[in-house]
Amino acid sequence: MDLGFSGEVTDFYHKYRRGYPAAAIDAVARTLHLTEDDIAIDLGCGTGQVTVPLAARVRAVVGIDPSPDMLARARKEAHDKTNVLWLLGADTDLPHLAMVVGEQSVAAITVGQALHWMDHETLFRAAKPLLRPGGGIAILTNGTPLWQQPADWSRALRAVMEEWLGTSLSYACGTDEQTQEAYADALASAGYDVTRAAVDYAEDLTLDQVIGTVFSAASEELLPRPSQRKTLTNQFRRALARHEPYREQVHVAVIIGRR
Repeated sequence: MDLGFSGEVTDFYHKYRRGYPAAAIDAVARTLHLTEDDIAIDLGCGTGQVTVPLAARVRAVVGIDPSPDMLARARKEAHDKTNVLWLLGADTDLPHLAMVVGEQSVAAITVGQALHWMDHETLFRAAKPLLRPGGGIAILTNGTPLWQQPADWSRALRAVMEEWLGTSLSYACGTDEQTQEAYADALASAGYDVTRAAVDYAEDLTLDQVIGTVFSAASEELLPRPSQRKTLTNQFRRALARHEPYREQVHVAVIIGRR
């Protein structure tokens, strides 16, 4: 499975995708009673935004992603993390992983801002045999997309993006409340004890951060070539110039299903 997060997109992703606040990782560790003896799996790990801080709380973490470029960048940036294994794969490989590490051997399976790419109901069922008693699966979403913020600068950003992509942008990448409720309901239906946590904060972004984050969400196929990218970047700059400051309201949602 290749979602197109490769090539130059990997560079934008690593540079502009923010990490998760410590309080969100703490909520996972606290709820699942993680210890230095535990093993964790981070699905759709990207360049390690959840994997790396999680590694400080357990014995070992397996970061799994379908993009070789993402994994190569993660491995390079976290070269000093000796308790992290980077593995090429997808959520559909989880049952096979049980044959390697053993059933009931994993304390936590985390999915950070990637569940909307997966069949979550199948994933929740497949995860259960891997999890130790008291362990669980944690879903983390890292804020509403920049083009869906309730602000004039966000609406201006969305207008340029829709012209560029030739389509209306309404999908919230799993961050909307309706989808969050569906995730929680699916966890409960699969037999998990569900708890929720959240971290809210505001952050002022530079124009370069706004544009870089947009490019980090593109596939390699959609990412404009450098000459075209300069033209598109200038369009973004003109559209957003009068809307400073670019203040983002970040709602980090954490849904945890305990076995």
